[in-house]
Amino acid sequence: MFSVRGRGVARLAAATLVSSLVAVGAIATAGPAFADDAAGTGGVTAKLGGMTDRDSVKIFEKDGSDWVVQGGLFKMQVEGGGTLQTYCIDLRTEAKHDFDYKEVGWGESSLHNNENAGKILWVLENAYPKFSAEALGTKLGGVDLSKNEAAAGTQAAIWTFSDDVKAVPRSADAKKLTEYLLKEAVKLEEPKASLSLSPSSVAGKAGDRLGPITVNTNAETAKITPAPGTPAGVKIVDAQGNTVTEAKNGAELFFDVAAGTADGTAELSASATTKVSLGRAFVSIDGPSQTLILAGSSDSTVTAKASAAWAKKGAAPAVTVAKDCAKGGLEVIASNKGDDAWTFDLKGTSYTVAPGETKTIAVPLAEDEAYKFTITGPNGFEETFEGVLDCKTAPPGPKPSETPTTEPSTPAPSPSTPGTTTGDTTGGTTGSTGTTGGTAGGSTTTGGGDLAETGGSSATPMIAGIAAALVVIGGGAVFVLRKKKAAAH
Repeated sequence: MFSVRGRGVARLAAATLVSSLVAVGAIATAGPAFADDAAGTGGVTAKLGGMTDRDSVKIFEKDGSDWVVQGGLFKMQVEGGGTLQTYCIDLRTEAKHDFDYKEVGWGESSLHNNENAGKILWVLENAYPKFSAEALGTKLGGVDLSKNEAAAGTQAAIWTFSDDVKAVPRSADAKKLTEYLLKEAVKLEEPKASLSLSPSSVAGKAGDRLGPITVNTNAETAKITPAPGTPAGVKIVDAQGNTVTEAKNGAELFFDVAAGTADGTAELSASATTKVSLGRAFVSIDGPSQTLILAGSSDSTVTAKASAAWAKKGAAPAVTVAKDCAKGGLEVIASNKGDDAWTFDLKGTSYTVAPGETKTIAVPLAEDEAYKFTITGPNGFEETFEGVLDCKTAPPGPKPSETPTTEPSTPAPSPSTPGTTTGDTTGGTTGSTGTTGGTAGGSTTTGGGDLAETGGSSATPMIAGIAAALVVIGGGAVFVLRKKKAAAH
């Protein structure tokens, strides 16, 4: 996933950048074909919160092993307003509470090579929360299905398609829902972006219309505005030269730069209020965290930006970056619409783009590798790109109970913030030993096996009790002397 930041608005990535970004691959002279929103910028940004409706699901691996995990809905808060509900499509990767996520197309996520991606969308369109637990229970023949069971049954079906495992809910009624969804699912086409502009950067000479920039959105219209500080003589227009303030899906926008305008740059912003389409993927931009897929959306605020650079003489650069999951890295697409060559530096290596030329530079990245780099050019041109390459579901590995616990963590589908409540309908909580199962009534009983389901073994309660007793006995004197300090911890 990538995000584009203009001059002065780059946000530092939360993850530590990996130095192997300096490895740059072969250069081609023509850009590849991308999905509508793959080479653009925009879409919803949201922060991952806790789980809401959830229940236990047993995972059967192909090697014959099995383990149990909580499966269900996550709640996300949209930057600018709105909420989202999502399911996990990356079973073995831990979810990081409060990480920021970005809406992307399937080609920029672990769904890029998944032949069952369309069936996952069918599940989302025909299961919970699109349909209520009561409605689904009726469809199953009068089953008394709770919200927690409906969420777990839906998640189990999704994991079967996304992670190539056998996922079976603990609840018999939830299992019926999973079996129904797997039997009936058919492939649907990928949903449209909430809002994106493609390409995100154009260039040319003063006196020309620079573009086109295509609007991709599921909203009825998007509001189009030039950024503050746009030079006089620069307007946002359509192909006929008419000033544009609103645009529909598929509309083409241009920067109309009047002849004689001093060399420079400008930016436009598109914004809309819309529901994000079910089935859109969400990937972390703060570091490795499990990939999610949209199951429900309130009206949310969506924005996208695009920039232009122009010059009377000399180089006129434009740059876009697209994540190429099929090739395992990024493609930096650099063009020069000027009449002089343009040379720029990319992580210690210089590249020259001749007048009228477009180059595509392959930047290999490891899975889950974070990246951030800035490309500069004449007349104040500067673009910063940052994100995390997240193109695969995590492969089979240690079960949650075998995972090292050098720092507090939880099983894959549960947020990793210690001590936070993961849902307002289940009564479960997330702590350093995992997530305790809850019920619709808000109880926190573990039901004979829930601790093992959350990443701890069945011996976890006894071990924890012994450890606590030793701490109390051995540290009693220190506690008396340093009561306030201990309380702070």
